[in-house]
Amino acid sequence: METYLLDWANLLLRWLHVIVAIAWIGSSFYFVFLDSNLEPPKADDLKKKGVDGAIWSVHGGGFYNAHKYMVAPQGGAIDSKLHWFYWESYWTWLSGFALFVVLYLFNASIFLVDKNVFDWSPTAAGITAVLFLVGFWLIYDTICRVFGFRKNGDRIVGALILVVVAIAAWLACHLFAGRAAFLIVGAMIATSMSANVFFWIIPGQRKVVAAMTSGKPYDPAEFAIYGKRGKQRSVHNTYFTLPVIIAMLSNHYSFIYSAPHHWLVLFLLMLAGALIRQFFVTRHAWHLGKASHPWPYAAVGVLVLIGLIAWMKPAPEAPMAAAPASVDYAQIKPILEQRCYVCHGAAVQQKGLRFDSEEQAKTHAQLIYQQVVVQKLMPLSNATQMTEAERGMVKRWFEGGAK
Repeated sequence: METYLLDWANLLLRWLHVIVAIAWIGSSFYFVFLDSNLEPPKADDLKKKGVDGAIWSVHGGGFYNAHKYMVAPQGGAIDSKLHWFYWESYWTWLSGFALFVVLYLFNASIFLVDKNVFDWSPTAAGITAVLFLVGFWLIYDTICRVFGFRKNGDRIVGALILVVVAIAAWLACHLFAGRAAFLIVGAMIATSMSANVFFWIIPGQRKVVAAMTSGKPYDPAEFAIYGKRGKQRSVHNTYFTLPVIIAMLSNHYSFIYSAPHHWLVLFLLMLAGALIRQFFVTRHAWHLGKASHPWPYAAVGVLVLIGLIAWMKPAPEAPMAAAPASVDYAQIKPILEQRCYVCHGAAVQQKGLRFDSEEQAKTHAQLIYQQVVVQKLMPLSNATQMTEAERGMVKRWFEGGAK
């Protein structure tokens, strides 16, 4: 029953996580588009009101005319019903961390620890995984504080973050099971994205709004730093988005996280994501003549992906001199007993699957073949130490008709 309930928790949390992440990413992408396409107002009344930029757009049968003010409208006040965009961020992180706890920390011995990578206790692995999330935020935040507003600060911060992410990817892939390592690297960046919203963007905006709506005179220059900090962290978040998504997606593909030098594969995938995001961000400004054509960013990103595909191409299988003898159920039963029953037997049925009888094994033969032989996802992190010879036996059993 416990496993059954955990599976439901896993499903519902994953669903919630995807829903709120879509909302967060959607609002982030929209406001980046909006900022990049704003044009100085031409009407005198808008200039007098302090409009910094304006845009006309059409969607869903209606027309929208958005105005951006750096401070409150001249001679007016911000409406008390001000719409904020932060709960999407908070719920994305909360649901993601809850999912991480349910799926990885509760099953650290299976999901986090791979003794072939690093032999340590599940408790130590779980604590270290959480420290990755906290540690990256502290390092990243320090980099932004120290270098963010210096001359060429954006380039310095970008270069340092690349170095830190590369080191973190290498370290994670040498401590955790491959799948967990990819997820942890994605989660540490996502944690910093939400922390940017929680610690910097929203508190700064609240101070500015409080001053604007207080009815008391204030000096806009005094509050300008909050806008600069918020803008800096918001820009970082938009560049983090695609790297985080590819890190989260790629941990479902064993040929990526089990590849040699998989830390480098992860880093290059995230780099390609950041370059492609830069293409779309710059493309908005290019349409208005504010920037050169951004095609080099997309070209480099695509070339990185093509290079990865070519580099990771599997070697062709050597021709076999003779067809191997087929394997029957009696020969693979000891393998299933030793390697699979712990999660798919009478006591525990992960994902509701049992293989502890001949009928059940044959019913799920296709699934067993895919997970054990083709993708090599199971056993998870190879916790039960299935050998290549045993995988070969399962392969011959399935290809011989699963008899």
